[in-house]
Amino acid sequence: MDSDRLRIGSIELTSRLIVGTGKFKDFAETRRVIEATGAEMVTVAVRRVNILDRASENLLDYLDPKRYRILPNTAGCYTAEEAIRTARLARAAGVGDLVKLEVIGDQRTLFPDVEALLAAARILVKEGFVVLPYTTDDPIVAKKLEDLGCAAVMPMASPIGSGLGIRNPYNLQIILETVKVPVIVDAGVGTASDAAVAMELGCSGVLMNTAIAGAKDPFLMAEAMRDAVRAGRLAYRAGRIPKKLYATASSPLDHLIE
Repeated sequence: MDSDRLRIGSIELTSRLIVGTGKFKDFAETRRVIEATGAEMVTVAVRRVNILDRASENLLDYLDPKRYRILPNTAGCYTAEEAIRTARLARAAGVGDLVKLEVIGDQRTLFPDVEALLAAARILVKEGFVVLPYTTDDPIVAKKLEDLGCAAVMPMASPIGSGLGIRNPYNLQIILETVKVPVIVDAGVGTASDAAVAMELGCSGVLMNTAIAGAKDPFLMAEAMRDAVRAGRLAYRAGRIPKKLYATASSPLDHLIE
C-alpha cells in the first residue's frame, strides 16, 4: 500500500483519509484522535479556528507541520468574495497555497453555491492556489471545476454532518468516469461502512469530521475509519466479483466422486 499513494497536484500522501479539526472538545483531543486516524492531511476552518494569530493558543501548535499537511478551508463563506479573501488570508499567514474551497449557498442544508464556487475557483487557480472544491455530486459541475484547473473535486456524499452516507453512488460513478483529477468524497459520511463504500467505488479519498468527532468514542471511530478507508481501497484494487442473480458453486462440479 505504501506505493499506492494519493496524488493531489505535486502532493503525495500515503493515507487516503483526510480529517477535519472541528467539533472536538479541545486541541489536545484533536491531536490524539487525528493520530489514531493515521491521516497525513487535516483541514482547518480559517474563519472558525484560530490559525492566524500565532501569539495566542493555536491549533497549529498541536499539529506537527512535518507530519501533517494543513488544508485550510473557507467554511462559513457564503459569497465568492468571502471565500477568496479567506484563502488569501491563510496564504498570507504562511499556511500555504493549498485550499479547500467552500462557498455555501444555504444555511439550512449547507449545500454549495455552485455558481459562486466556480467564480471563486477560477480566480484562486489563476492566483496560484491548489484548489480542492467542495461541490455537489453533479458530474457536469465536477468537469467544469477540473477544466478550471482544480487539483481535485470533492463531491458531497450527503449534507454536511448528516451522517446519511452515500445517497447517490451512481452520480459518483459518473464523476469518476468524467474527470481525471482525484475524486474525494466530502461530507455526509456517518460510519466506517460509508467510507469503505466510497473507496470501493474508486474514489481517491474520503474527508470527514463529524463522523469521528461526534461519535460516542471518537478514538475508536478514528481507528475504524482508518481501517475502512484502507480496506475499501484494497477491495477496489483487487476487483470484486460480478453480482449474479443465481448461485455459482465455489467448488468445481466436474470429476465428482460417485
